[in-house]
Amino acid sequence: MGGTASEMSLSEEVGEGSDSEDSVYWDAGDGDDGTESSHYKVRDEADHTPELQLSNDQVVDMSQENIMDLKNESKPLTKTGPEPRETNLSSQATAAGDPALELHHGNEGPPQTLGFGVGIQSKITAESSNVVAPHIQSCTINQLTISTQNLAVQKPTESSAALLRRVREDIKSKLKKKFECIFEGIARQGKPTLFIDIYTELYIIEGGTGNINTEHEVRQIEIVSKKSDSQEIKITCIDIFKPFGRKKHPIRTVLTKGIAGIGKTVSIQKFILDWAEEKANPDIELIFSLPFRELNLLKEEEFSLLGLLQHYHPELKEVEDINLDCSNIVFILDGLDECQLPLAFEKNIVWFDITKPTTVDVLLTNLIKGNLLPSALLWVTTRPAAAKRIPAKSIHQVTEIRGFNDQQKEEYFQKRFNNPNLASRVIGHVKSSRSLYIMCHIPVFCWISATVLEHMLGEADCEEIPKTLTQMYTHFLLILININKQKYTETEETAVKTLTPSDKEIVLKLGELAFEGLEKGKLIFYGEDLRECDIDVSEASVYSGVFTEIFKEEYGLYQQKMFCFVHLSIQEYLAALFLFNKFTQREDPEEKETEEADRSLYFSEDGDSIDVLMLQHYKEFVDEALKSENGHLDLCLRFLFGLLLDTSQCLLQGFLTHTGSKFNIMVKMVKHIKRRIRKKLSAERSINLFHCLNELNDNSLTEEIQFSLLSGNLSAEKLAPDQCSALAYVVLMSEDVLEVFDLKKYKTNEEGYKRLLPIVKSCTRAILHNSNLTAKHCRTLVSALRMMNSHLRELDLSRNCLRDKGLLHLCVGLRSRCCRLQVLNLSDNGLKDSSVSDLCMMLRNPHSELRVLDLSNNDLGDDAIKPLSNILKSPYCKLQTLILGNNKLEDSAMKCLCIGLTSPDCKLEVLDLGRNKVGEEGLKMLCSGLSSRHCKLRTLDLSCNNLGDEGVKLLCAELMSPSCKLQRLGLRECSLTDLCCADLATVLRSHHSELRDLELRDNDLEDEGVRELSPGVQDPSCKLQRLGLSGCRVTESGCDSLSSALHSNPSHLNELDLSYNHPGDSGVRTLSALEEDPSCKLETLLVDHGGECRNKPRLWKYACQLTLDPNTAHKNLSLSEEDRKAKDDSGIHRWFGL
Repeated sequence: MGGTASEMSLSEEVGEGSDSEDSVYWDAGDGDDGTESSHYKVRDEADHTPELQLSNDQVVDMSQENIMDLKNESKPLTKTGPEPRETNLSSQATAAGDPALELHHGNEGPPQTLGFGVGIQSKITAESSNVVAPHIQSCTINQLTISTQNLAVQKPTESSAALLRRVREDIKSKLKKKFECIFEGIARQGKPTLFIDIYTELYIIEGGTGNINTEHEVRQIEIVSKKSDSQEIKITCIDIFKPFGRKKHPIRTVLTKGIAGIGKTVSIQKFILDWAEEKANPDIELIFSLPFRELNLLKEEEFSLLGLLQHYHPELKEVEDINLDCSNIVFILDGLDECQLPLAFEKNIVWFDITKPTTVDVLLTNLIKGNLLPSALLWVTTRPAAAKRIPAKSIHQVTEIRGFNDQQKEEYFQKRFNNPNLASRVIGHVKSSRSLYIMCHIPVFCWISATVLEHMLGEADCEEIPKTLTQMYTHFLLILININKQKYTETEETAVKTLTPSDKEIVLKLGELAFEGLEKGKLIFYGEDLRECDIDVSEASVYSGVFTEIFKEEYGLYQQKMFCFVHLSIQEYLAALFLFNKFTQREDPEEKETEEADRSLYFSEDGDSIDVLMLQHYKEFVDEALKSENGHLDLCLRFLFGLLLDTSQCLLQGFLTHTGSKFNIMVKMVKHIKRRIRKKLSAERSINLFHCLNELNDNSLTEEIQFSLLSGNLSAEKLAPDQCSALAYVVLMSEDVLEVFDLKKYKTNEEGYKRLLPIVKSCTRAILHNSNLTAKHCRTLVSALRMMNSHLRELDLSRNCLRDKGLLHLCVGLRSRCCRLQVLNLSDNGLKDSSVSDLCMMLRNPHSELRVLDLSNNDLGDDAIKPLSNILKSPYCKLQTLILGNNKLEDSAMKCLCIGLTSPDCKLEVLDLGRNKVGEEGLKMLCSGLSSRHCKLRTLDLSCNNLGDEGVKLLCAELMSPSCKLQRLGLRECSLTDLCCADLATVLRSHHSELRDLELRDNDLEDEGVRELSPGVQDPSCKLQRLGLSGCRVTESGCDSLSSALHSNPSHLNELDLSYNHPGDSGVRTLSALEEDPSCKLETLLVDHGGECRNKPRLWKYACQLTLDPNTAHKNLSLSEEDRKAKDDSGIHRWFGL
């Protein structure tokens, strides 16, 4: 009899004791490893307790102590489980002299026997995998040993490599399914958006040092929006682990920064999807995406690293001997700013074992530090404010996502709409509003704009198109609610303004949650956060377009929910909506009696009523927002004012408890804002108040400034602080970058200058000299230097009071990878030696682009030279001009400086050491470096040092070296005489000399020195183009020598300075004839301020006799001490004569 059922009872013939209810079962089926197996079971049907279970790989000893005595009882055999496939199975158990139970399996071989303790015979025959009814007679089982043996050929075991390949393909398939569609708010039912259809390449650059930018992220994006010609290194997300620039060392950990909604997660999605679809990075074995928002849920649990990965990818359990450390694996940790784990890098214990469990925090810190899986690659994404949570030494490359540039904005809208005409209209509209176009740098805002404008432009009776942020976000909210109604009520059309009480309730609850999160700096919310605001989790899920619900992918364990707003700006808008509704509530049952008077209305001068309490709330919130150092309430404040407009009141009438015109409150608040602008507050907060005025459609201050700019009268008028803030707002909101910003061009007070400082963020060259700036003003300057897409290339801070503390602050911005500064003037800022070390740390940064550094007129001594010399040897230092004039450098500093100058990596071409204390010994040490083949100096200024003739003779010897590249030499006021002029002439005659400019001003060379110098000038080898002899006591005789020399060699010299000498009329005529000679190249001849008095030695030639003109002199001014001293009669000395 054949049987195919999963369970088949086999009949029996029993002898004595055949009424027993004990049973023997035979189970044959597939084992866990895919091979066939046979099971024999003995159980008592009365209590269903298994007494014996045998599989094809077991031997079980059924002794008297372990099983019951089956005394002469016949046992029915039952087949259970799936139908057995054909197998060559041999099962046997024997006891000496016992008859056997025979098992037949198909036609292969003789039947097998099972021996029993007493003389019984029973036989089971299986033919072609079918079971026939067996007969068991007179069966007694005592001390029975049963063994089974599988004689079939085993299936081959899958190799580890093949198993890993299969697991990798499973993971790829899962990731592809997860990421092939992109979420943009509420998906159209049955019409998911394919990632490839909407994805627009993001603007990613090398940049950022992890420095924290304290400005609101919208303010940051406003500065980024300026057009830039900077040569930034742009990369694609699939090349995120490739070193760029001069980097040659391998990259393990990459930190990618970007503001909220800029595209960090989408970039990760692109990276993973390209790998899963085998379009990129084929060398990567596995990718594990571990978002911090999901890891937060495991902060109280312990895992091994392998166990953590198996928690998310159970298929890894199949690969028992996987060697993760030898595999090319990528870990992606998305959303560092959302991490609620402590990430205690310094306190956590060191952990190396991937199989040993510990806390998730310990796993993460050791993974990032490289203690766990040092060969793995890590990609961490974060908002800028959280970048410092990972130590800089653990980050090998930093990138920054800038969002969409102008071309990518248009590309997004063209992909977003199938209708080219609609896309063109949307692009045209966002371009017409500067504030909207700026925000479109953020991809999420492009989606918001597309959602709103598609809806509005597609209507025949289209309302006024939104032009402000508040209008855009209000329409966006209402459209989403409308879509939700259509989706969940299955209605085709719902009027946007017809809102149910439940609509209002849920949105205002979300608004309360948004505001609470805003004040606490919280972006990710869990179930308990929602319950605190009386929000039902299932209800929040319905509003997924507004409140994004993120489900952890289920891997057979459990699901957890977490929530976040689609974008920070939406959270800020809903927070403002919550506050606005709260401010408009006039009745509170608990306080109605006690505060009825406070909530009453009073009449303004024009007879209109004003809600006193609402006005008070607005003023208080303005004051609170202005106290914020990082502006975390700035955008919320803008939205709050935008909601006062009648257009907003009309749209939100279903939400608001009390609607109606708020015109009188608007008028009062405009006045209040303007008063606050006039008061003392930070430049950044004052500029945000102008944004608030813009939301109220009040641009009176900015229009006034714009008119003054166009008329050219602005620099002639004295500006009040509020006008300075308006000017800064106008410049910052302009599309164009200011070429030159000269702070002193505008007439204002110290507070006004402080308000103008943010303009530095929107200019190429900032001239801030002599502006009384101190260390406290450096915050704005630092913000400008490390601003994304910084335009600043030249910064003049000379003649201020920064001192060492200010320079220390400034270096924070100078070290930023965003900083593109090339020229920095710190002359006359009271700097000491210690501050130079901080500056040199910045110059060692491979991203520094500084070419010119002016440290003149400070208090620097020899101790400042050592760090400068060391930095000149750095291959990363790009410094080409170093100005150290008028400090306290002595001879000992020259030896140290020479070491830096002779380094192969030194790029310095201009060195100014004028007005120091360098003497002959110092010059001797410096000269040893000039002839080095590595020295690249083209300009050397040694003016106003006591070099003397002997020192110059030493210098001349080096100038004739073939390796010397010097072209300009400044020797003004160096105590030189005619004794060194012959040596200088020898240099000019040398074929190796490259000298083009020689300054000898204020040295007493006299006519004899000029005669000694002239042979060098007239030599055909002389390449001199400019010669400075001002104040050298040259007379007519010296002029004749120069004239003769230039007639002999007229082809090079084009400028000759003989001012402050006494050439006489004859000498002037002789030299002037050279200008008229067509063969002579002389273009500039200076012979002014001459006279016999210029023949006095040294500086006496500049002395003059003071005389008092009673018609022009101050009435209290008088001369004394033989008219050599001018004196104010008040006793205060004003001027001194000689």
